[in-house]
Amino acid sequence: QVQLVESGGGLVQAGDSLRLSCAASGRTFSMHAAGWFRQAPGQEREFVAAISRGGGRTEYLDSVNGRFTISRDNVRNRLYLQMNSLKPEDTAVYYCAARRSIQSAPLTTEAGSYDYWGQGTQVTVSS
Repeated sequence: QVQLVESGGGLVQAGDSLRLSCAASGRTFSMHAAGWFRQAPGQEREFVAAISRGGGRTEYLDSVNGRFTISRDNVRNRLYLQMNSLKPEDTAVYYCAARRSIQSAPLTTEAGSYDYWGQGTQVTVSS
């Protein structure tokens, strides 16, 4: 069982940066691939970024590639999302997620493939 708690959201201006954190409970976080998703009002939950168990492989939504960076610290049981050059269209509730995974498993962008979810943190980018 893994419990996830996000933090770091807030209200920023276009062009600013934010760093989201996700604290994972339990001693098995390193056995889970992880990811970030977001959901804007009236829209479906959308994949943002994913990272493998050891952190060596990552995948991004095209519109955030080059601006966002996903990373993890398996010693501290933390998942991060560094967001630079934020745009108003990045406004959403951001969720971290984890899924049980073998080391060589491919990354997935499908929300239904993730087993554990945080409660979300709001990111608002003003123009």
